[in-house]
Amino acid sequence: MEIREATMDDGPAIRSIALRSMEASYSLSPSTIESAIMQWYGVDSFADLLEDDEVLLLVAERDGEPVAFSESALIDDRGDIHWIHVAAMHRGEGIGQSLYEATREHLEREGAETVRGLVLAMNTEGNRFWEERGLEKVGEGTVEVDGTAFVENIYVDEESVELKPVVVDDRELYIDRGDVSRGSAGPFYTVYTDEDRENRYSYYCGNCESLITSMDTMGRLSCEECGNQLKPARWDAAYM
Repeated sequence: MEIREATMDDGPAIRSIALRSMEASYSLSPSTIESAIMQWYGVDSFADLLEDDEVLLLVAERDGEPVAFSESALIDDRGDIHWIHVAAMHRGEGIGQSLYEATREHLEREGAETVRGLVLAMNTEGNRFWEERGLEKVGEGTVEVDGTAFVENIYVDEESVELKPVVVDDRELYIDRGDVSRGSAGPFYTVYTDEDRENRYSYYCGNCESLITSMDTMGRLSCEECGNQLKPARWDAAYM
């Protein structure tokens, strides 16, 4: 089996693998899955992913045919593995493990100090995959799929991430450098009012080091100081 970086020629195979993989793993309507696949991996979207320096797309081939792929992103010094899709007929052959190891090695070579895995709570097999890799569930998020909210589980291989204290208007706040999202010009970090991460306060722009306390009228995160904007998540309504 060969694992390599994806090219534009892999677009049709990646769309097919993702479609069949999601049909086998998620209890979502066929129209929702098909719409999502075309938004993420349609010709133009796929080209944008390949041109994004922070995104890594790896393809696993067997006998010259793509049978699996992974999509991940390097955010600051953390690697986020968004997808590991294996064609349904090739599951159970150890391909997912090999692809995970290759993806992790690539991310670490690019500077990732820790890795985070993301998967919807409804995907029993996907959650078990991260647990078997030694990652630990440390939190949950909410993502929207075709107008419906779903719980997304977050797994990391290092639970403890130091909080960076910052004083704003004589108030001590805490920047969580482990809870980071991609922005158009730099990362966004979550800010808490307490060291236990129980009370979320706002966001911190890693591009210009400004505190953000509000979103725009469309509910999108944007830094008024430098124009840094939060990139849509893979389940974002804008992508459906």
